[in-house]
Amino acid sequence: MAAREHRYRITLEHLATPREDMERHAPLVFEDGNHDDIFRIVDLQRRSGRFASDDEAAAFALGLKLLSEAVLRNREDPLLQQLKAPIGDFIRQLKAAGANRSDA
Repeated sequence: MAAREHRYRITLEHLATPREDMERHAPLVFEDGNHDDIFRIVDLQRRSGRFASDDEAAAFALGLKLLSEAVLRNREDPLLQQLKAPIGDFIRQLKAAGANRSDA
């Protein structure tokens, strides 16, 4: 049976603090799934020219995909329901802007 989603292991490492007296956190590691290929989306955002760096583009793409998938999975939650339409509209606009850039 084929998987219905892409599976990912996400690792977040705390590399530095704003002050020397602050403690760094141990790495946070978790697994999650997504209906989209997040690597492809990160690549699209990196090539979009919208962000100052590849890291910023990757952070945007990853954050948006993790948030949007959590909203989809928990669509019955009244608080998260408020995000469904605005996130959907935003993603449609983002895709349209990407299509327009590739036409240029």
